[in-house]
Amino acid sequence: MHSSLVSVPGIPRTPPGGRRAAARRLAALLALAGASLLAGAPARADYPERPIRLIVPYVAGGAADITARVVAQKMSMDLGVALVVENKPGANGMIGTDMVVKAAPDGYTLLLDASGPLVVNPSLYKSTPYDPLKDLAPISQLTSYQYVLVVPAKSPIRGVDELVREAKAHPGQVTYGSAGIGSGGHLAGELLGVMTGTKLTHAPYKGNAQALTDVLGGQLTFTFDTVVTSVPHIRGGRLRGYAVSGPKRAGVLPDLPTMEELGYKDFNVTQFQGLLAPAGTDPRIIARLHDAAVKAVRMPDVVHKLETEGGNDIVAGTPEAFAQTLRDDLERFRKLIQQAGVTAQ
Repeated sequence: MHSSLVSVPGIPRTPPGGRRAAARRLAALLALAGASLLAGAPARADYPERPIRLIVPYVAGGAADITARVVAQKMSMDLGVALVVENKPGANGMIGTDMVVKAAPDGYTLLLDASGPLVVNPSLYKSTPYDPLKDLAPISQLTSYQYVLVVPAKSPIRGVDELVREAKAHPGQVTYGSAGIGSGGHLAGELLGVMTGTKLTHAPYKGNAQALTDVLGGQLTFTFDTVVTSVPHIRGGRLRGYAVSGPKRAGVLPDLPTMEELGYKDFNVTQFQGLLAPAGTDPRIIARLHDAAVKAVRMPDVVHKLETEGGNDIVAGTPEAFAQTLRDDLERFRKLIQQAGVTAQ
């Protein structure tokens, strides 16, 4: 049986062998078109292809900067490209945070932030240039850290209850310092005042180190200082620690109770360090970055640096868990700031 070729006006007849060649050409064209579409997709299979900027909205040398540089080095090894840490301080962390919010959501500009700009500033200031829940995509909460209530070694005050009694007996005369308005140490002091109905006088400084210096010198009654900076002074006998501010005891200060253990129900001031991207970043990129970040912070030398030496608790949580932490902390600090009447100055 012979096949016959049907002639259609205007279209040349194609012999059987030509049909196969045409089919191969069509398949090649379709494959090329598919490759072009994939090349334009937001999350390429070969992400990342170039260095990634990691914005830290604080000065170099601080806690967040140290965490960023340790984690960036390890993530670079996993991702195969450099994570370049850039310090963009100012406006209580809002300048650097806003830079990332406004960056392209392509996975090449990330944010390593702490609690302040994300869950404190929105209640502390009349307005912020971003919405932390809508404008950022959580990748992972890396760490959590808390504070320890300390007094000078020569202080006559022998416990938290005695400190409160002194504050009630002499309103306004019990003083404490912090790293500044809205800092964790400041909010812990405000929470103590709210819970006990006492008037404590707050002295804001430009950093924890300056506040701690004046506590050591006896110019301040007490402070809620970061665990990592207080431990050497407690062990050296220059400070006495009475309680920690979080929901569980600090691993490096296991003998100190939590404030809640002492009867101050629901006393909880902890802060976090976390990794985020601009909202709209492809979920596949978020997943890739999350995997690299979790691997990084769980490495033994990183645990030693951030937890053993740094006084942090390693969290390495999921994006969903970090998003829930943001929501919970925003509400918790909003209530405290309103109750205490704290305003940015």
